[in-house]
Amino acid sequence: MKGIKRLIFLSLLVSIGLGLSIIESMMPVPFVAPGAKLGLSNMVILITLVIFGFMEALTVGILKSIIFTLVSGSVTSLFYSLSGSVLSCVLMFIIYNNFSNIFSLIGVSIFGALAHNFAQVLVASLMMKNFRIFSYLPILLLTSLFTGYFVGLVSIFVVNNLKKFFDNIFYSKN
Repeated sequence: MKGIKRLIFLSLLVSIGLGLSIIESMMPVPFVAPGAKLGLSNMVILITLVIFGFMEALTVGILKSIIFTLVSGSVTSLFYSLSGSVLSCVLMFIIYNNFSNIFSLIGVSIFGALAHNFAQVLVASLMMKNFRIFSYLPILLLTSLFTGYFVGLVSIFVVNNLKKFFDNIFYSKN
């Protein structure tokens, strides 16, 4: 049963990430940088990375991006979402595995937010064949510091509470 419980929990994480993406896409963010978002669904990827590992986090991020594209109907959003999810997941994995003695989950989350925004600006510049879009990057990177901090803070809270009950969820005799 351990495998089925794990699969169900990962499916719930994908669903939560999708729900957060949908809610976030409907929220107007009054900010200087149009298109800037809080990155709430990245919280799910970070939590999955800490609790389950890299491959599961990457899978959750990819599935969330694909399903969000199907729900929203915006095919171009797939390129932005997928590139941001994959690059941020890879960088968060590298930082978490190699530098967790230096950076807390807040630091890991900030690196993930920076990578996510960089990937999205890169994809936008390639799609529009205009590298002047990179002039927008400093504003997004500054925003990443705050959104990454918030996502990391919430992730610490969730991971600490999940770890308390992790053994009960996955290793009970039922």
